[in-house]
Amino acid sequence: MTKSPHMSRREFVTITVGALGAIMAAVIGLPAIGYLLSPALRTQKTDAWIALGSLENYPVGEPTLFTFTRTTVNGWERTANSYGVYVYRKTEDQVTTFANLCTHLSCRVTWQDDEQVYHCPCHDGLFDIDGIVVKGPPPRPLFQYPNKIEDGILSIQLEQV
Repeated sequence: MTKSPHMSRREFVTITVGALGAIMAAVIGLPAIGYLLSPALRTQKTDAWIALGSLENYPVGEPTLFTFTRTTVNGWERTANSYGVYVYRKTEDQVTTFANLCTHLSCRVTWQDDEQVYHCPCHDGLFDIDGIVVKGPPPRPLFQYPNKIEDGILSIQLEQV
């Protein structure tokens, strides 16, 4: 039995339904795939300049703590991190900025004005006014943030500590 050169009604409906199904799947599926993959393909900046305010807010010769919170978004995860920075203004225009985290186990250090040291309460680590280890288990000096002064405004470059 030879096949007719004409398409049967059943073949026409099968091809038409298959083509419409493929078009609907592409219209719905491609945006969904893009939505799911876009956070993974987005590049995330790891450093930024954070303004700490006017240089006049920081007295000469006295380390001053500045705290701030920074929110980062990684895909659908939103994370808020709290940072502390000690600003030590040596002279009118010479500034050093330290992370307030001990280099031993990342405990928060505090400035002890009477002893002129940064003190880590976890294991009694001590750092001098320039962030150098004086006593205790810390293996390195306090982390120093790069800083700049533009138009009287002090900024630090936030990097991964």
